[in-house]
Amino acid sequence: MKKITSFTIDHNRLSRGVFLSRRDTTSSGDIITTFDVRMTEPNRQTPLSGAAIHAMEHLAATFLRNHPVWGERIIYWGPMGCLTGNYLIVSGDYSSEDMLPLLRETFGFIASFSGDIPGATPRDCGNYSFMDLDGARRAASDYLEILQNPAECNLVYPD
Repeated sequence: MKKITSFTIDHNRLSRGVFLSRRDTTSSGDIITTFDVRMTEPNRQTPLSGAAIHAMEHLAATFLRNHPVWGERIIYWGPMGCLTGNYLIVSGDYSSEDMLPLLRETFGFIASFSGDIPGATPRDCGNYSFMDLDGARRAASDYLEILQNPAECNLVYPD
């Protein structure tokens, strides 16, 4: 089987950051852009816990889909299986730099969130008790440091 593009990125050299993963054009001509929101360095830093990234998923997806400017353009937010980050899929043609203000808002929201996690009930979620809000807040706060003043290595995949 042919290796998919995301498995050709040298994860041993990948930094934390926001990376344009792919641009796709639908049969109707719409552009869909996928971003790799990499929160830990693969194979070098401890990945996020499943419970923390699950809480983050609920918070980020709710925040993004309700965003007054971006809400209608958000297609998907969800965790990577390796637990080193998340995927953000948006309708439209955007760069990593274009996503920085939105991601700063999103992770600021998560870092300061208090209260009940949206959708964390038995009726709304298949594993509602598998949440770590404190872990999500800490991870979001750490990641905000990268988003505040990113270098090229935080925005462009390594060669």
